[in-house]
Amino acid sequence: MNVLLIYPEFPDTFWSFKHALKFVRKKASFPPLGLLTVAAMLPAEWSKRLVDVNVARLTDENLAWADYVFISSMVVQRTSAQHIIARCKKAGVKVIAGGPLFTSEHEQFKDVDHFVLNEAELTLPPFLEDLSNNCAKRVYSTSCFADIRETPAPLWELANLKQYASMSIQYSRGCPYHCEFCNVTALFGRSPRTKTTEQVIAEVDSFYRLGWRGPVFFVDDNLIGNKKRLKDELLPALIKWQSEHVPIPFNAEVSINLSDDEPLMQMMSEAGFDTVFVGIETPDADGLAECNKKQNKNRNLVEDVRRIQRAGLQVQAGFIVGFDSDTPSIFQRQIDFIQKSGIVSAMIGLLQAPAGTKLYERLKQEGRLLGQMSGDNVDGTTNIIPTMDADILRDGYKRILRHIYSPESYYQRIKTFFREYKAPKIKVRFTFNHILALFRAIYHLGIVGNGRIQFWKLLLWTSFHRRELLPLSVTLAVYGYHFRKVSKLHVL
Repeated sequence: MNVLLIYPEFPDTFWSFKHALKFVRKKASFPPLGLLTVAAMLPAEWSKRLVDVNVARLTDENLAWADYVFISSMVVQRTSAQHIIARCKKAGVKVIAGGPLFTSEHEQFKDVDHFVLNEAELTLPPFLEDLSNNCAKRVYSTSCFADIRETPAPLWELANLKQYASMSIQYSRGCPYHCEFCNVTALFGRSPRTKTTEQVIAEVDSFYRLGWRGPVFFVDDNLIGNKKRLKDELLPALIKWQSEHVPIPFNAEVSINLSDDEPLMQMMSEAGFDTVFVGIETPDADGLAECNKKQNKNRNLVEDVRRIQRAGLQVQAGFIVGFDSDTPSIFQRQIDFIQKSGIVSAMIGLLQAPAGTKLYERLKQEGRLLGQMSGDNVDGTTNIIPTMDADILRDGYKRILRHIYSPESYYQRIKTFFREYKAPKIKVRFTFNHILALFRAIYHLGIVGNGRIQFWKLLLWTSFHRRELLPLSVTLAVYGYHFRKVSKLHVL
């Protein structure tokens, strides 16, 4: 059996980093973790190939070779997934689809032969058994959650790791919080399930043996969902691993209450974590109450961010406008919060309602849904009818992006961040690509780009005040170049 695993293309989005990746000669941020994990669950005797459309073309020869195509996709990859499925149908290749997009929208894909939905650990085995008996059904789904202690390590050898800027790994699934707009609990539940420490270390070892020495992203929706197991088991093991190998940097998603736990932040720093993404959403108390963001309420969020930064963890964050409680004052309040907190990578989008969320069901009952959401956090679209005048909402949203990603505001925010940030103990290993990236940054940002003066002022200020952070200042400047490109493409 010849199986072709296909990963659809990401559009030009905030997290695609397409414009930044060119500086380091990479084609995509991450390899397809879920699809490579599914590959490890398939029969060992099957021949398997991966085509990640983000790094390679899908050719007619690829499709002619395949007996079956397995495709996994997130919502933001919908358009590419539709094109791929159409090509497979034209080539006469049967398609098996899974992942978040198809779990929430499988009724929209008439040309898919079989759907393996929800968690593949539970739905893939019965599909494979039925397939071997020539009686495979069209849809396999479950309302149960898998024991991920049984999940195999991804087949990294199917991917060309040199094409990616970062690796990815999963430690847990599920989140203890239940934010109204988030579909994580609908997909994975509210009781975080974790892999064993031995599993995680084995996965790190697997791509380390393949020569990987770059950053690694823990894709968990909330790494600290089970603090006790993280502190007692995983972090001590990672600290030990780092001491025995060429250190590699980690980053993760966490909730803001990380700032309450100084020992945990210190352990994460010692384990190699240098960046965390936090869902801030809004500085408005009514907005937080409306979306059930309980963990963010009754806090000094700016001080929480600074506390995390002082522990050696750069804070990236997500923000939302368009809550029912928002008034036109929210736009300036968001700008002021982002600038004051020094959150350099600030992703801000209009409120969207994913299928399966409490928000989706509430707005459906109110007759306020406008079809499917795009899945793109910064494209300026929404699938809901807001209570605020739509033109005021769109104009205010554009004003936020124009302000926070203007060179002057962006570079000022980097300096605000650097004033608080404790440099991490584990340094990124420099390669020839980093040297090339420096020269590209000097050319694109310091010679021909907008904001040339601000770029050189940042480097000069960093040289005098935080010289050890010069490499990071260049990296963040390149990120800003990408963010400005994306913002102009979609909404400016």
